[in-house]
Amino acid sequence: MVAKTFYGFEKILANELRNLGAGNVEVGVRNVSFEGDKGFMYKANLCCRTAIKILKPIAEFRAMNEDELYRRVQKMNLRSFMNVKTTFAINATVSGDIFTHSQYVSFKVKDAIVDKFRKEEDVRPDVDTKHPDVRLNVHIQGYWCTISLDSSGASLHHRGYRTSTNIAPINEALAAGLILMSGWEGQSDLLDPMCGSGTMLIEAAMIAANVPANLNRKEFAFEKWDDWDPDLYDLIEESALKKVKDFKYKIIGYDKAPSVISKARDNVKNAQLQDFITIKEQNFFDSKKEGNDFLQLVFNPPYGERLPIAMEAFYAEIGDTLKSSYPGSHAWFITSNMEALKHVGLRPSRKIKLYNGSLESRFVKYEMYEGSRKAKHQQS
Repeated sequence: MVAKTFYGFEKILANELRNLGAGNVEVGVRNVSFEGDKGFMYKANLCCRTAIKILKPIAEFRAMNEDELYRRVQKMNLRSFMNVKTTFAINATVSGDIFTHSQYVSFKVKDAIVDKFRKEEDVRPDVDTKHPDVRLNVHIQGYWCTISLDSSGASLHHRGYRTSTNIAPINEALAAGLILMSGWEGQSDLLDPMCGSGTMLIEAAMIAANVPANLNRKEFAFEKWDDWDPDLYDLIEESALKKVKDFKYKIIGYDKAPSVISKARDNVKNAQLQDFITIKEQNFFDSKKEGNDFLQLVFNPPYGERLPIAMEAFYAEIGDTLKSSYPGSHAWFITSNMEALKHVGLRPSRKIKLYNGSLESRFVKYEMYEGSRKAKHQQS
């Protein structure tokens, strides 16, 4: 199988898959390949935090042009996964000089499938792009084509808990990846000082308590397959829920807008994580760290893409607040605004290139010491 993810999260996803029990895990670009049985396919969909699709390859071949692609698809054993009454949809991704239009490739594969059934049975299966029985993924790199069954359906970042969102909500799988990349696994308090719709908080709580990422999701594509085994799935889910653990630290969210806080609390309630998460009406720039224990901050400040703010002054205030009010903490945040980032006025100890959707971004880490950095080094 192949698990798709975001650029930069491949190693984290590979680690997740190994921990879940996958075999032969290999890291690719924006994907990780692995081996497992049907039960593990269910488990990967249910439990992977940084995967956005779990694909099951069913055919691989060379195609030097569109006619060869058409012929090779017609030679596939289509009846192993569909019949004339099966509705289907096709997603394609292409790279290279031979195939350059993904939508055209989708149409060509669709025509090959429909024409084969029409020729052999005089009836054609229907395409349903919204809610198909079978979703096929076509991936062509150069002349090498891989056709897979999409076992997930809608992207796995659709967790099912988020009914209320704000102007610029962060993708749930991206949020989980950022928290894992920051090294937080529930071993300290965590603060999101600009929590928006609460996504970062919810993903952090699920990581800390080992709650399966997609427990609240309505459905997966594999539930419509002929070999769907609900008893096996229930067993997998039950086993995962037995590994849920308690969590003794605090997860806190701040936002200054009451309407935003209301939405975040709705989402926390949907995820059934009210016991773990506290959300306060608070402007981060007027806040101070509570207590003397170590604190981890992870957040997604505005980039200026969809929220009109004086960005350079805003980022300077982030730096000032961290420096003056958050000693003994590590602060991580993601931004695509490289110019504003220069105005934070602190030197990051880590700077990782990532993408938030199509936006090239940086995930940066600032280490705020008790006292000066010099004093810290002298102590150690």
